[in-house]
Formats: sequence, C-alpha cells, structure tokens
Amino acid sequence: MKRKQPRRVARELVLLSQGQMGKDPEKISNQALDQIVLAAVRTLTHEVEETIENAAQELKRGQERLLSSETRATSLNSAKTMVSEAVELTETAMNRLGYAIELPEFLYIANLQEVRDYTVQLLTTIVEHREKIDDLIRASLVDWNFDRLPKIDRSVLRIAVAEMVFLDTPLQIAINEAVELGKRYSDEEGYRFLNGVLRRVSKQLTINK
Repeated sequence: MKRKQPRRVARELVLLSQGQMGKDPEKISNQALDQIVLAAVRTLTHEVEETIENAAQELKRGQERLLSSETRATSLNSAKTMVSEAVELTETAMNRLGYAIELPEFLYIANLQEVRDYTVQLLTTIVEHREKIDDLIRASLVDWNFDRLPKIDRSVLRIAVAEMVFLDTPLQIAINEAVELGKRYSDEEGYRFLNGVLRRVSKQLTINK
C-alpha cells in the first residue's frame, strides 16, 4: 500500500470524526488516536448502512415499477433509472467500506505521533475558531446556503479554512488537499464546488493581508 503523509491521514480522520468529537477543546486534546480512529470508522460504517438501505429501497421501487408498468416506455425508463441509482449507491457503499478497512492500514505505515498531533490540532482549531471559519465560508458562497450544504462538504471546507487561516498551510496546498478529500468522499460536482469556494476564500485572505 502506498504510504500516505501523516497530515493527509490526519485530515481524513478529522473529516470523518468531527461530528463525534464534541466541542470541548480540552477533551479533544486528551483523545487517544485509537479513539479518534474508532469514531472515524463508526462514521464510515454508519454511512455504509444508510447507503445500502437507500439502494435496497431504490431496487424495490424499481421492481415495483417494472411489475406495474405493463411495458409502458415511461414506466420502464423510470424503473431503469431507479435500478441505475441503486447500483451507484451500492458502489458508493462498497467504496466507503473499503475506506474503513484502509484507515488502520494507512495508520500502520504512517508516523502515528505525527498523525495524532495534527489530527488533534486540526480538530481543536476547528472547534475554537468555528464562528470565524464558518463566516469566511459563508462569505465565499455563491447562490448556496451554508446550512444546507451536504455535511461532508461543510466538513471539508472547515478543514481547509482552518489550515489556511490558523495553521499557516500554503493556500494552494490547503485547496489541493480539500479537493482530494472531495474526490474521495463527495462526488464530481462536490469537489468542483469545494475548489470554487476555497479559491474565493483564498482571494479574500490575499486581499485582507
């Protein structure tokens, strides 16, 4: 397996564990790495369960549409669409399951102390500066409501902005890493959207220097 840089592994752990780490910086600082990994794996497995359930529902709806279609073209096309969506959802679930299996392996070949240190630093930074981070993101949205963004996209944006503003990460590196996370956990539209928002954040930060 290709070795991942500790910070890249850390970003992935932060993305997946954010929702389960709470809002107490001191408590986060005391988290052991295995607890953070467990939270990340739980997030992924929960997503897998939900995605498979949605796929099963789409398959059932498609089957019902086929049985009741009486070979009408519109109903058949609708059923094909449902089955196609179910297949896509199943593929997504399989990918998520693969990521859950990969995480411990990536950690095994990474510098664990570096991974833990940067994971905790990122998590506490996001908690401590959440309001400023979210305000910067909101100011960079075009025709989007921040609170209605997909959860995964909000989390990726927070990681990137935290790195840009508070952790002295070069702007382009923060954007590139966010796009990679988007490719892995969002969809094509998602990672393109992330890239656009973060470029506008970058422009704001450059102007305000």
